[in-house]
Amino acid sequence: MRDCLFCTIVNKEIPCYSVYEDDQCLAFLDISQATLGHTLVVCKEHYPSLLEIPAPLLAHLMKVAQKIAQAQMQRKGVKGINILNNCQKVAGQAIMHFHLHVIPRFTNDDLKFDFQKHSLSPEEFLELASEIKKSLV
Repeated sequence: MRDCLFCTIVNKEIPCYSVYEDDQCLAFLDISQATLGHTLVVCKEHYPSLLEIPAPLLAHLMKVAQKIAQAQMQRKGVKGINILNNCQKVAGQAIMHFHLHVIPRFTNDDLKFDFQKHSLSPEEFLELASEIKKSLV
């Protein structure tokens, strides 16, 4: 897609700091480093989000993310890794091209993901689980 930033990077129209490439994906350093080494794994074919990407391609990108995470863990000071995907704008997806974030974590790096607790009764849990199960395909 002409108006997709990641497509222009994949097509080598815009330079990037590549760390991995194969026939299905490209991994490069995020220009906005959440922590040092923050890497994006993007599919070469354009899929807007997790909801559209074919399962075999998704599995391949996760394997690449795992490889990059393993390499990141060898770097000085890296104590852990976050692998995440934001799906849709309300969830923080800024570029509508499927991608995974591989984010190295350091002791006291100040990066926060703030998960709020939502208390539910056992009945509410059962109802919620049932609702999700009914929608599975």
